[in-house]
Amino acid sequence: MASVTFIPAKRQVGNNISKEEAPKLRVAAYCRVSTDSDEQETSYDAQVSHYTEYIQKNPEWELAGIFADDGISGTNTKKRDEFNRMIDECMAGNIDMIITKSISRFARNTLDCLQYIRQLKDKNIPVYFEKESINTMDAKGEVLITIMASLAQQESQSLSQNVKLGLQYRYQQGKVSVNHNRFLGYSKDNDGKLIIDAEQSEVVKRIYREYLEGLSMDKIASGLEADHILTGAGKEKWHTSTINKILRNEKYMGDALLQKTYTTDFLTKKRIKNTGIVPQYYVEDDHPAIIPKDIFMQVQEELVHRRVIHKSPTGKKRTYSCNHCFAQMIFCGECGELYRRVHWNNHGCKSIVWRCISRLEPSEAESNCTNRTVNEAVLEDVTVKALNRILRGRKEFLTQLQENVARAVVTTDTLSPEGIQLRLEDLQKELLRKVEGGKDYNAITDEMVRLQEMKKQSTVDNHRREEAMNRIKELQDFVAMQNTEIHVFDEALVRKLIKSITIYTDKFTVEFKSGVSVDIAE
Repeated sequence: MASVTFIPAKRQVGNNISKEEAPKLRVAAYCRVSTDSDEQETSYDAQVSHYTEYIQKNPEWELAGIFADDGISGTNTKKRDEFNRMIDECMAGNIDMIITKSISRFARNTLDCLQYIRQLKDKNIPVYFEKESINTMDAKGEVLITIMASLAQQESQSLSQNVKLGLQYRYQQGKVSVNHNRFLGYSKDNDGKLIIDAEQSEVVKRIYREYLEGLSMDKIASGLEADHILTGAGKEKWHTSTINKILRNEKYMGDALLQKTYTTDFLTKKRIKNTGIVPQYYVEDDHPAIIPKDIFMQVQEELVHRRVIHKSPTGKKRTYSCNHCFAQMIFCGECGELYRRVHWNNHGCKSIVWRCISRLEPSEAESNCTNRTVNEAVLEDVTVKALNRILRGRKEFLTQLQENVARAVVTTDTLSPEGIQLRLEDLQKELLRKVEGGKDYNAITDEMVRLQEMKKQSTVDNHRREEAMNRIKELQDFVAMQNTEIHVFDEALVRKLIKSITIYTDKFTVEFKSGVSVDIAE
């Protein structure tokens, strides 16, 4: 007869231990409420109290902890710190059983729910759902779990859809909701409306001003860090991406574009940029503006301008630089290329010169350019002479500026932005009538899209005219206020008034931003 040796069971992670070894099950409870409202706060406290008492009443149980996530969504477990800590404790063998109120409290995501239940089941750890009276270790447990979890997910999806529809309705009413906690320049009043933060708004104004003065986003960020100015999120580090977002945010001029992003999946909460997949809503004059509209539009044009500052005759694109006030301002009169700043060291004699890029980066197409190299001191002298030429001939130039003003104010035949908006409002009413009547409305939507583009272009044209007027006024003010000639090179004055300097073999042509130009002989 075969010999049989008895091998006693070993202690296992979970609840597979003998009563002699551990007579009490280590039971943990999991609680969660959906929001942080006062009502739900009470619910949260009540759950913690209930399970503490519930577990302590059972003589076969031992309290292994109350794990509670307050005010966190159940559709995804990634941000549920206490839930994840509870699972880790289970995996470490410190919990034998979990009690929770219902499946919807445990997880509204079917995949997550089943994944964790099976993970716990592998460790012989049951989850007991009080409301549904389901124990996951029962034979029928997983079948019921699958069904109930699916229903919970459907409930969550329905709730998500209702929230989405509610937001859509708010957008249509022009109601703007902004997270002001990280919104540099603004806070909220008692009614939840945006109000200007006096101190932070000066930072925003500084960013816009410095950008229009020619500074790069990187230099603006460095300057803010040097002055120990914090970001909207309270961080010391400024990134160029942060500066870029501030410069592009229409909210700083008092408007608001709603639904810039949208949620693609209610489970993952993933949001992506809205490229026209879902409607957007533009609300004008929603809140007090920090930046005037004309300044904001100037910045938007400058952003476009700096993408490609110059395209050479050979087709090569030159990007923006602000390392010097002459950067992207000096042009070759022979080949049309830009000049670049170069440090020379000729036998120990150091100098700074400007040279045609086609000579610095020769190619077969550019090999014929022989235009001269110019010392930086010469360029500085040229700008001083050009400014003094304007001052000496102030009467002549003021007349020319007046002519430029007259050309700038000439209106086009296109409708004004206000006129287009009135037409859009009429079309919107007509669109609603056709939708309600079940009639085709494609022609109306096409017309609305066309008018939106017209409105955008008309707004840009208006701001361009305003910008031209501002440039003319700047030179007028300079001529009117400067009574004496200039003797010292002024970098700020160059950035403000001069558009370009073209170098020829025998002269320099200095063009001002106001539209006038002067020739300075070599």
